[in-house]
Amino acid sequence: MRLFKRSRQLHGWLAALMLVLLALALAGCAKEQDTAAEETPQQGDLTLVVGAYSVAKDAMGDILPLFAAKWKVETGQTIAFQESYEASGTQARAIAGGFEADVTLLAMEGDVDKLVKAGLVEKTWKERGEAGMVTRSVVALGTREGNPKGIHDFADLAKPGVKVLYPNPKTSGGAQWDINAIYGAGLKLSEAQEGVKDPAAAKAFLESIHANVESLDKSGRASMAAFEYGVGDVIVTYENELLARIAQGVNYEVIIPQNTILIENPAAVVDKYAEEHGTREAAEALVDFLTTREAQEVFAEYGFRPVNEQVYAENADHYPVPAGLFDIQYLGGWDEVRSTLYAKRGVWYQVLAGI
Repeated sequence: MRLFKRSRQLHGWLAALMLVLLALALAGCAKEQDTAAEETPQQGDLTLVVGAYSVAKDAMGDILPLFAAKWKVETGQTIAFQESYEASGTQARAIAGGFEADVTLLAMEGDVDKLVKAGLVEKTWKERGEAGMVTRSVVALGTREGNPKGIHDFADLAKPGVKVLYPNPKTSGGAQWDINAIYGAGLKLSEAQEGVKDPAAAKAFLESIHANVESLDKSGRASMAAFEYGVGDVIVTYENELLARIAQGVNYEVIIPQNTILIENPAAVVDKYAEEHGTREAAEALVDFLTTREAQEVFAEYGFRPVNEQVYAENADHYPVPAGLFDIQYLGGWDEVRSTLYAKRGVWYQVLAGI
């Protein structure tokens, strides 16, 4: 009996010893595998964080894989992307507040300026792209199929019974372009009638249209979604938003007002974060890629007006140039616009407050 018991104990010790030896062998194999993994260069661990405004989302969905393929050929690295799309003002505030994007595409120069002032983007950012810009558009009007309300220009938006949509300029860069276009059109009309720009007349023109606004959405994309859901009779938006939806089979009428503004959309490396992440080379390459023929053709497919002259010339028939087209300089530039229209007691505040 004792012998049987001792035999069982010996068998148990041997089994335990075998388990220990097996565990040590497996650990050694795992260590060898880990060491081998450390010694093997990892080509797929480069990630770029892209923080962009919402309207650019669809085009960037096609452009980023093209850039990744080019980067793979040139460097051997597989590049991945983390993407965020928000209203331009919201996105700029997020990046300034700590969202560590390596590259940003925003609706307007003023939003990049916020990042410059925050110490995140270098003052030389306009040396890339076409003076920092990667796409253009114009503020246009979209109506239901057949244009049942008979909309032909901004002035028609003030007609009784016309329900208008545009987003909130507090959060949306696109909305600021919309407001700039309407206010600028009012200046143009006063200049034609009186021989000089009349800010009071321009404000009254904006007020007459805003009185018919159905809702103020967070972003241009949200405003378009509301319009497609059936809200409103006419939407004030980017020309490219309407062209992109028409290309997808939605039946809209596109009206280019006689007096409207040229939209210019920037892209920039967020230098502070790109430097910290070790992604500067790839970030700069992506911003440069956005103005190449390959990327500009994609932007054109989504209704943007290309900044690449050759691609623009090939698509010029799709982009009518209105007689009274003006740019931000007609309004005095972005600094003047911010102080005149969007300051705490500026024109936009007064229109909202009814004063």
